[in-house]
Amino acid sequence: MYRTITDGYVLDDDPSRVDRDRVCRFLQESSYWARDRSREVIEASIEGSDRVIGLYRDSVQVGFARVVSDGATQAYLADLYVEEDHRGRGLGKQLVAEAVDRGPHKKLKWLLHTADAHELYQQYGFGLASNLVMERRR
Repeated sequence: MYRTITDGYVLDDDPSRVDRDRVCRFLQESSYWARDRSREVIEASIEGSDRVIGLYRDSVQVGFARVVSDGATQAYLADLYVEEDHRGRGLGKQLVAEAVDRGPHKKLKWLLHTADAHELYQQYGFGLASNLVMERRR
């Protein structure tokens, strides 16, 4: 999938196009959820994902999301971000929509962990988890 979305921005799920240096830098320096991840762990998470989606402007990666799934029952949205200089243009919405509403996982149940952007994710059917969800942290 390669899709021009708006104002020169492109979404692409070609894993060979992902700028791993840029993704690692953002996750380690600018995210609250992945600061403790080593480069090796980030690389392994990209490799082990079912789908990675890059957001590009003029061939420079400015956003990212990845999907982890069993392919049959559920999918997990992870590491979604848009670099600060590119926010406020609806690009996060485009990334979420591409991940959850298009592609091979669109009919599955979706999960995600997030401490922010709840309103964004609610637009795509995400809600607060019920008392049925448990988590075992590393």
